[in-house]
Amino acid sequence: MPFSSQLLALAEYLTGEFDNQEQTLQDPVWYVHLRLWQAPVPIFKEDSITIFAEQANIISLDKPYRQRIMRLRETGNSDTPISVQYYMPQDPGELAGGGSNPSKIQSLTSDKLELLPGCVLNVSVKELAPNCYEFSAVPPKEAKCTFTYLGNTVQVSLGFEVTQTELKTYDKGIDGETGKATWGAIMGPFCYTKVRS
Repeated sequence: MPFSSQLLALAEYLTGEFDNQEQTLQDPVWYVHLRLWQAPVPIFKEDSITIFAEQANIISLDKPYRQRIMRLRETGNSDTPISVQYYMPQDPGELAGGGSNPSKIQSLTSDKLELLPGCVLNVSVKELAPNCYEFSAVPPKEAKCTFTYLGNTVQVSLGFEVTQTELKTYDKGIDGETGKATWGAIMGPFCYTKVRS
C-alpha cells in the first residue's frame, strides 16, 4: 500500500535519537535530562508504519524504560488524516535497548504485543512549506488510556508535536482517582532536539 507524503514525513520526523539537554539546562528543577530513541519495526506493514520507542535518563543510558510501540496509519479524515495506536510489548525487558541497538527489535512480531485500545492519538497536520510539516497529536475526547503493568492499573495521558528537528512530548501519568498528573510532562512538554536520524 503506498503511503501519503504526510504519513511518510511523520514517520521520518519521529524516527531517530532525541535529547532534551537544552531544556534541562534552562529548567533543571522540573525536567530530567533524557535520551529518547524511536526506531522503525517491520510489523503491520500492510497498512501502517510502526515505531518502537524507549527512553533513558542520561546518567543511566544502559537502563532504558517505557518501551512502547506506535502504529501510524492513515484515517481518511481530512481534519486528522493520521492516527497513532499504541501497543505495549508483552515482555518489555526483552526489547530493552532496542532503540540504540535496532537488531534487538527487528524480529518483533505482532503476537508479542498487547493492543492498548484507549491509547490512541489523532494527528493533525500543518504544512509549513512544500513537503515540510508540523504534526500535532492529541487523544480523542472520549479516549482513556489505561492498561495493566506489573499488576497495577496505569492511566496515562499521551500527546506530541513534531517537526523535522524538534519533538515535544506531553505524556504523563494520571492518578485514576483524582485525575491529576503524577509524573511526566506536568509543567509542560518535554522538548527534544533530534540528535541523530
